[in-house]
Amino acid sequence: MWPTHWPTIAREIARVTETALSAARTGDLPSFADAVSDLVELPYEQVTAVHAGMMRELLEELHPDGLAGEDVQAVFERCARGAVQAAPDALVAVLTGALGVTDPEAPKARPEQYLSAGLVVLADLAATRKVEPGPYVRRAIGEIERAETVEMP
Repeated sequence: MWPTHWPTIAREIARVTETALSAARTGDLPSFADAVSDLVELPYEQVTAVHAGMMRELLEELHPDGLAGEDVQAVFERCARGAVQAAPDALVAVLTGALGVTDPEAPKARPEQYLSAGLVVLADLAATRKVEPGPYVRRAIGEIERAETVEMP
C-alpha cells in the first residue's frame, strides 16, 4: 500500500500510524496500545516529524482563516474526553509543539506519552475533518522526502 521506494522505516511509520489512528477512532484500546509500543521502537524524531506534518495540514484545513485559542481549547477538550485518552500535559505539549510555541522550560513528556497524545489529536482532527488518515501520512512523508532531497544553497 505504501510506496516501495520509501525506506523501510518510513513504510513502518506509515503502517503503524495508520493502525494506531484506526484503533483510536474505534476505541480499540489494546490495538492502540500495541501500535504506540511499536511506534516507540521506531526513530522518535522521524515519527514525530511525520505526525507533526499531518497535524499541521489538518489544522490548516480545519481552520483556513487562522487558529484561535478557542479552537485549540476545543481540540484539547475533545481529546481529553475521548474514548482513547492521553495525559493532559502530553496533549498540551503536542498541541503547542504543532503550533511552534513550545516552552523549553516545560517538563518533557515520555516518548510513549507524547506519541500517544499526538495520535489522539490526529485521530480527533481526522474525524472532525471527516477524512481518512492515509493521504495525510503519505503527504507528510512525501514532504519530508522532498525536503531531504532539496539541495541547500
